[in-house]
This record gives sequence, C-alpha cells and structure tokens, in this order.
Amino acid sequence: MIDAIGYAAKHSFSRLKPLIFQREPAGPGELEIEILYCGVCHSDIHQVKNEWSNTVYPCVPGHEITGRVTRAGAGATKFKVGDLVGVGCMIDSCRSCASCQEGNEQYCEGPNSFLATYNGPMLPAAQATTGANMYGRDNTYGGYSDVIVVREEFVVRIPDGLDPAAAAPIQCAGVTTFSPMKHWGVKAGDKVGVIGLGGLGHMAVKLARALGAEVTAFTTSADKEGAAVALGAAHVELEKDAKAQMEKMAATGGRFDFILSTVPEKHDLNPFMVLLKRDATLVVVGALEPLAPVNNQQVAFHRRSVAGSLIGSIAEQQEVLDFCAKHRIAPDIEIIPIQEVNAAMKKVEAGDVRFRYVIDMTSLKEDREAV
Repeated sequence: MIDAIGYAAKHSFSRLKPLIFQREPAGPGELEIEILYCGVCHSDIHQVKNEWSNTVYPCVPGHEITGRVTRAGAGATKFKVGDLVGVGCMIDSCRSCASCQEGNEQYCEGPNSFLATYNGPMLPAAQATTGANMYGRDNTYGGYSDVIVVREEFVVRIPDGLDPAAAAPIQCAGVTTFSPMKHWGVKAGDKVGVIGLGGLGHMAVKLARALGAEVTAFTTSADKEGAAVALGAAHVELEKDAKAQMEKMAATGGRFDFILSTVPEKHDLNPFMVLLKRDATLVVVGALEPLAPVNNQQVAFHRRSVAGSLIGSIAEQQEVLDFCAKHRIAPDIEIIPIQEVNAAMKKVEAGDVRFRYVIDMTSLKEDREAV
C-alpha cells in the first residue's frame, strides 16, 4: 500500500485537516502520480459541505491536478515515469456503455456513472454512506493530497509551454467551459455572453475570445469591469441592468449566438433569455441545483434553447490543454500552501476572488513531518 497524506473534511461542518490514509499501488493499466498542484474548485466547497447530499466522509477534495508519473502498472504504456500529466474530474468509468464508447465518459451510463476523482461514483444519497462503489474500492480521495492512482486512459499530457500550476485548473474550469462551446459550435464572429466572472467565467471569456468570438461578460460586481476587459471581453454588462437590457432587446429579438452561465449557485436565467437570437442556446455549467422556472414565451416564440453541460470528455480535456498552450491561454491563479486552503475556500464561497487558487502540494511535507 502507498502511505498518503491529504487534507480532509470529516463532517459537513468541519474544516479541512491533515489526514493520513493509504492508496492501493498501481494495478494493471494504472499510473501512480505525485501531485504537484491542485486547483480549488467551487465544487470542492459544495462537496465538502454536503450541499449535493451525496458526500461520503472523510472527504479529500480536489479534481484539478497536475502531477508527475512515478510508477506505471503492468500494461500501462501511454505514459512513462517522469512525464508531466493532468487528472481532472474522472479517474474511471464503465468504459463499455454507449457514451463511453463514443468518447463521452462524463455521461457514462453505467450503474453509478463515472468514477469521480473524489467522493467515489455519483451515488444517490441513500447509497452514499458506506464508501463502497461498483469498482470494489473504498471512497475515492482527490487531489488535496500528495499522490493519486489513476487508470492511464483518464490521464492527460500537460503540453510543453504550459505552466504546470496554471494547467491544473484547466482540468475542470477549462474543459467545463470549452466543452459546451465546442458542442454548440462557437466560432469566429459569434457573439457570446458569459454570465459570472469566477473560476469558470474568467476561463470562458478567454477561451471564447481565442475562438474568435466577440465576448460580453455579465457580472454583478462593477469593480470587475476592468478585469473582464483585461481577460478579453469586448463588452461588460452589470447583471443589475439585465432588466433594462431585456426591454431594449425585446424589440430586436436578441443579439447573442450563445450564452454560457457559469454562476455556481441558483440564479434566474430569464433576464438573459431575451438576449439570445432565434435558435440560439443558453447553457448552464455552474449550477447543479434546481433553477427558477424559465418563461417559455421567451423560449418558444424564438425557438431558443436552455441546456446543461457536464465537465468534458477526456479527449476534450486534452484538446483544451493543447488549445491553451497553442494560444498562450492560462487561468489567472494565486498559488497557496495547503495550510491556507480553508481561508481560500471561504473567499471562493464569498465570491471574493478573481482568479483560481492553486495549491502547491509540496507544502504537504510540513504536515507529514509533523505527524
């Protein structure tokens, strides 16, 4: 067994604290990876606080991982020891259902969906109490730790020229916003709206701009206008003015080809529906809870669509990393030691950051030496 250390929550109301645990060594087709950096995602906060009612404790969060291969199991040939690699939200899936066979592992139709990097598979709350899952493993532990073991098919290569620390958030924030843009065909010349300017939103602005779109950022904070322009937004609209925009756009039928909502909590989509052109789509990626009802008049009379999208496939994860390297795109990050993660999470939850926190996992050595 591998002796590992990470930061875990033991209850929905507890702070993250050091936890010594064990991982199984790399089996056939698996890789052992030393974790170098891990991003702090808003999903980590939802999961730690059991806001989706499926958390298995102890919970070691983290699914935006950059690391280095230290050992390959039998038959694992995709990477070699020393390679710089990335791990995102999934570490396995059934690999046999239609979605997996089509390369859409994030929509795995197996008994428990894909195997999440932490908190095990996507189990209903009634089943998510023992830590058991269909793969016969204990509850999975994520990237707020010093080592992880992953099937090689769920590991991606960090391209040359991409800062390893900045590459970490691309594993989730990058692919989660890139995947729907690709699926709905965002292209050069399109007018794209991005709702929210947090970890997901600021990457969405950068990626849409690199795809050649004219980007409008919608934010609740007037002091983020300058930051949005610096990210590549051609226009910035305050959400409090959305009602006025609705009235103005009602006569024209809208002007956006695509709108992406990255807000990580319940919010009203209606002020933005009228901003869509006929046949255009608003996609929600930030919130997983029920949202306010949409006025179907604004949908039906212009054949608009409201849709959702979940993270991205492994192929898209590699594609967005390569795209970011090619276009010299990276998330705005602040590197912190693991000992500051609880304070960082509070700031993320309060919306008091304009970047992605990334944990330097070498800081875990301090805790290992203390135990």
